[in-house]
Amino acid sequence: MQLSEQQSFNQALIKLSVLLYQVDGMVTLSEQDYLSSMVESLDWQSPICREAFLNDTIYQTRKAIDTGDAVTFLRSLKNDLSFDAEKTLEVAMAITGVDGERSEEETELLSLLTHKLLAKALVSGKDTLQ
Repeated sequence: MQLSEQQSFNQALIKLSVLLYQVDGMVTLSEQDYLSSMVESLDWQSPICREAFLNDTIYQTRKAIDTGDAVTFLRSLKNDLSFDAEKTLEVAMAITGVDGERSEEETELLSLLTHKLLAKALVSGKDTLQ
């Protein structure tokens, strides 16, 4: 089954969020609450239920972090996240800041996300708003 661009984006946004809240090795209740409300707000168009997708994502993300592949995992999301770069940035900033501080690992991934992966999409998105 071919996923819509919106659904591919939704799934990539969940993967990004899980990566960002797990990368520092500390998961807070505020991060989990934010993730839950963000996932519930998505226009879900998949035969796989949100909970099953989220559980699999948590496993895959943990594996990527444990094997030192967090950056590769993030890079694999680039095309899908570029579908709505502004929303991606909004969610990334919120999930990394909701617990009151950004770890060094979170900051490094945010920098990669904004300066390398989404830079072109963010700049072209601003051009269309003017």
